[in-house]
Amino acid sequence: MGYADQLICITLSEIFMSRVVIIGAGITGITTAYTLAKRGYAVTVIDKHRDAAMETSFANGGQLSASNAEVWNNTATVAKGLRWLGKRNAPLLFNPAFSWHKYGWIAAFVRNIPNHKANTIETTRLAIEARQYLYDMAEKEQIEFDLEKRGILHIYYDRDSFDKALKTNALLQAGGLERYAVTREEAKTIEPALTQDFFAGLYTPSDATGDIHKFTSGLAAACRRLGVRFEMDASVTAISTAGQQHRIALARYAHAEPGVIEADQIVVCAGTGSHAIARMLGDRMNVYPVKGYSISVHLDDADSLAATPRVSLLDEDAKIVTSFLGDRFRVAGTAEFNGYNKDIRADRVQPLIDWTRRLFPDISTRRVVPWCGLRPMMPDMMPRVCRGRKAGVFYNTGHGHLGWTLSAVTAQRLARLVEDSKQKTALQQPAY
Repeated sequence: MGYADQLICITLSEIFMSRVVIIGAGITGITTAYTLAKRGYAVTVIDKHRDAAMETSFANGGQLSASNAEVWNNTATVAKGLRWLGKRNAPLLFNPAFSWHKYGWIAAFVRNIPNHKANTIETTRLAIEARQYLYDMAEKEQIEFDLEKRGILHIYYDRDSFDKALKTNALLQAGGLERYAVTREEAKTIEPALTQDFFAGLYTPSDATGDIHKFTSGLAAACRRLGVRFEMDASVTAISTAGQQHRIALARYAHAEPGVIEADQIVVCAGTGSHAIARMLGDRMNVYPVKGYSISVHLDDADSLAATPRVSLLDEDAKIVTSFLGDRFRVAGTAEFNGYNKDIRADRVQPLIDWTRRLFPDISTRRVVPWCGLRPMMPDMMPRVCRGRKAGVFYNTGHGHLGWTLSAVTAQRLARLVEDSKQKTALQQPAY
């Protein structure tokens, strides 16, 4: 081996101690931090909260759902949205107040309707691939997160909606998903807690559910054991670049002094905050916040526990999903286009409670904890795993309603992208 070759080898080996700053400590940021740390990178995670998973990764619907991989860009969604305008308890609520961001996003959403088929199939493939990565992380780090591998059952109340769902099912199957139709009787055998009448169902035995907050918190603890540094209670106020080095200015809470972190690479995993962070970096990341609500029904008595479905459900008419999380029953749904507003509205929470009482009357709703989160959605409903304009800038964001489902696989793709970029940079260095 010549001297120049030795220099190149040394350079390539040193990339595994490269300094990477990840902005965002939700499910996407933490899976990315873990994946990069396992590959030998020196990683720092920045988040404005004191703990990981305190925003959209706190109390979502809980589904790890390849069966919910259909992107929303279709004429049926637009028609339903128009039909629901003005109905405060509708599954989709739209605030018509004007903003360039919102209406520009909607225009781009409509332009992506022709991509519905291809994007649905690709999302399905990503969701299937993501499962094993996530299970491997949990097993290796011994993370308990109320995992239930009982599948997901979609229920339909009439033949028309069921027939339309069969067309979508063909796309999911084209993406490699095992999902099949079941009669009402078969569905009730799969989940005996179902007592209400409905027409039929579609069942995905390979899907699962789990507590996203418990998983993300457990993986963050594993990151610390791997040497990942956390800058919590800190907001990014500015980012400057000199050559291939980045300086990230922080404002810390609790009267701490402002700080600056230098990095070779920046990975933006900031959810709905990615839009603003991207602007600091000279990029455009058209993420829009779509609010979703959930309730956690505490199962405080034996009758409630016995009446709670263990198989995860998706009611296609109400657009409501459920998960059994040990001592809680998670019920989630709705989509609200109302900017960065995080108010928990009683008129949006009540339909979730009413649905629970109607379908499962023996579950006590005496102790219900409401929550809302902002889903980071791109107009084509596809996550962005890509480079920025500046050297050393990357994005892993825009997962929409499937962040829990897709995060483990997009973390792998992001790590490969960072690694490939560093290797190309190393090989381009002159050898003297």
